[in-house]
Amino acid sequence: MTRKPALLLTAVAVTGAALTAAAPAADAVEVPEHAIIVCQDATMYENYDFSIPGPVHPIRTLTYGDKVGHTRGKHPVYNGWASIQDFGPNDWGFVRIECLGGWGSW
Repeated sequence: MTRKPALLLTAVAVTGAALTAAAPAADAVEVPEHAIIVCQDATMYENYDFSIPGPVHPIRTLTYGDKVGHTRGKHPVYNGWASIQDFGPNDWGFVRIECLGGWGSW
């Protein structure tokens, strides 16, 4: 009788280890490519509305040198509005693509 619980415990431990080993690959997140705001100022918007088309809901104004992220070729750019991550407060939004530069500078 003591063999069944031990065998069951071993099976649970092996299954749990296999699931734990697979979890990091499934949860892997790519950090956006580092950039800075190169315009004197740039309004960051919350979202992009395709029915307008254009950005909606201003969040704040970013200024020259603010650290942001955008992965060219992966993050969306709609009609010149690029999806970015503002690394200051760590949130997402949209700014004009021409206001992004200084790639990999920090």
